[in-house]
Amino acid sequence: MEMNAELNENLEPRSKMQYKAKVVKVNLAGAILDIGVGKPAFMHISQVVVPEETANKKIDEVLKIGDEIDVWVKKITRKDDEERIELTMIKPLDLEWREVKVGDTVKGTVVRLEKFGAFVEIGAERPGLVHISEMAHGYVKVPSDVVKEGDEIEAQIIDVNKRKKQIKLSMKAIQPEPEKIVEEKTETPAARPSARPSREKKTDRKPRRKSDVDNSDLMESINEPAEPEPTAMELAMREAMEKAKERKKRQETKKVKTSSAEQEEILSRTLENKVQTT
Repeated sequence: MEMNAELNENLEPRSKMQYKAKVVKVNLAGAILDIGVGKPAFMHISQVVVPEETANKKIDEVLKIGDEIDVWVKKITRKDDEERIELTMIKPLDLEWREVKVGDTVKGTVVRLEKFGAFVEIGAERPGLVHISEMAHGYVKVPSDVVKEGDEIEAQIIDVNKRKKQIKLSMKAIQPEPEKIVEEKTETPAARPSARPSREKKTDRKPRRKSDVDNSDLMESINEPAEPEPTAMELAMREAMEKAKERKKRQETKKVKTSSAEQEEILSRTLENKVQTT
């Protein structure tokens, strides 16, 4: 955040502090300025903002001794107990990339609206993006339902990608979460028994009674282990075994008949031979 030293003359020079400086000396390297801190400050020629109409002029034609200009402290270096203050006419960023940290809360101005969210100028090199899903805890149809261009908002930095120079912001991260209705959910199950008292009164009904003999028989039948039902494989095996038995039986019957026929044939031939010999 920039600070104007004129508002507090007792402030020690710090980075990004703004001063109203007076030109003391001009040379090819830059200019020596007086910012009212008891020591001269230096501004390199690369930090001089030159108007378009004086773009081709020399530095001594742009800055003249005695001119008063707005400057900012670019950096302060110390060497051998000597302090060197470097100034710039280029307004510094409120947030350098090294200063953009996840979790910090920042203030900014909405500069552009898109279907997916809003871009917010927070003083960094690039505007931050508040995605539509980070605008509120509830459903947001379009970003314009929440913010408009020019609105001043407060948001939290939730992601920084320095390589892509992207900053993601969240408005809902600093908003209180809506209270969840827990009481109704907890009371509903407890109220169910009273809402249906008829079920509780079922205990008045007298169950049907059976004789002791019937009950014992029933319990015995339940406790007896039931025979396991044969599987398809077992059924197929049984069927195959039955067919094999029938086939064997038919073969044995056929064999007996064949031997009987042969014996009869032998007997008849023997009798015929005996008759012919007599």
